[in-house]
Amino acid sequence: MKKTFQARQGDIFIEKIDALPDGLEEVPRDSERDVVLALGESTGHAHAIRDAGAILFFAKDKAANEDRFLRVLRPVALTHEEHSKIALEPGLYRVRRQREWTDQDEPRVVAD
Repeated sequence: MKKTFQARQGDIFIEKIDALPDGLEEVPRDSERDVVLALGESTGHAHAIRDAGAILFFAKDKAANEDRFLRVLRPVALTHEEHSKIALEPGLYRVRRQREWTDQDEPRVVAD
């Protein structure tokens, strides 16, 4: 059985995938070299890749797909001010915000 790379960093879940879905748009960089996967609502800290070797995408219809997708061109590090770095090898990845259940039996994005 082939093992698939999966990692969690706070409220972010990332997994290696074989192909990107159709209909994606590139997410603009936060600054010249930063790819921000998620921004913390309570702290303002960012899950980010500070390297031009990564490109982040989202589906054109954002309402239909909350996942983001990442193309890593060379080894990079996913960083966050409160979590350990995660090394990412070249490849394709799906990025998801983790969810939790509320008292109203509805899922919500975990606040990091």
